[in-house]
Amino acid sequence: MSKLFSKIKIKDMEVRNRIVMPPMCMYSSDDKGFPNSWHLIHYATRAIGGVGLVIMEATAVEKRGRISERDLGIWDDAHIEGLAEIASEVKKHGAKIGIQLAHAGRKCGAPGEDLIAPSPIAFDETYGVPREMTKEDIKEVVSAFKAAAYRAYRAGFDIIEIHGAHGYLISEFLSPLTNKRTDEYGGNLQNRARFLREVIRAVREVWPEEKPLMVRVSAEDYAEGGNHDIDLANIINLVKGEGVDIIDVSSGAVVPATIKAYPGYQVRFAETIRKMTGLPVIAGGLITVPEMAEEILQNERADMVYLGRELLRNPYWPLSAAKELGDDIKWPEQYERSRK
Repeated sequence: MSKLFSKIKIKDMEVRNRIVMPPMCMYSSDDKGFPNSWHLIHYATRAIGGVGLVIMEATAVEKRGRISERDLGIWDDAHIEGLAEIASEVKKHGAKIGIQLAHAGRKCGAPGEDLIAPSPIAFDETYGVPREMTKEDIKEVVSAFKAAAYRAYRAGFDIIEIHGAHGYLISEFLSPLTNKRTDEYGGNLQNRARFLREVIRAVREVWPEEKPLMVRVSAEDYAEGGNHDIDLANIINLVKGEGVDIIDVSSGAVVPATIKAYPGYQVRFAETIRKMTGLPVIAGGLITVPEMAEEILQNERADMVYLGRELLRNPYWPLSAAKELGDDIKWPEQYERSRK
């Protein structure tokens, strides 16, 4: 058996293999944040296709936290029913399912919303200048994450991912490029990590101890004066004691930057964070072939791998990957006739 198709257990969550579908915005909800048949089919298809862990797209904890007006929402109890239907359907087909709790901060693209950020700096000329958050704003958003986590629990998700990457609100607090505050939420590394620590602590108050909690980070800002993988590892070490079980390692999008992307370009960041924090990590970045995924796992550079674009192109990638690696895995019985 390859390592890619070996099981992994994190807290009470046992995953059938090491293949992860990462959160990817679909921009397909209505303007009130409700999921629909597109989301149900999209996520369930990847579970049928053999993915081990499906993580739903960025789901806004506040209306003003949406990346676009067509983002999924989890800021209201009314959202629970539709999300629960998706979670149930995915689990029915053998995958585990997580939800990414998110707040866009200064990168909110929904019209008419109150743009907030740690500091009043626009992402670029296409975005408005955000309002610098007050202490009361910070408390409100922390409370919004907590309430969203409880809704995720009620909806039946196996794992929560806190979105601390890609230049959205938590990421804006973490990076010195976007956080110019002079109070206890800005300046040194410990202060910049304070908001994330408070979010994790609040989420853990309602998310059961036996269920895993994940944080997604941008491990490289690709800009002078920004964060690098070592900085993110140090930040994670400051907050992991609040109840973090696994790290999803991405990079970029904190500020406009040129990124040289190539197969596996983010894996080295995951490797650094894994070594420095002692936590399991998920690595990815243009992984398309099973041999590459297997190499990353066998060389203990990561504990799981995520495939984004490849799973959009081919939701049944795990089935063909198992064949290439010589693994005899269970296929959906409806598809058995196509196995040979």
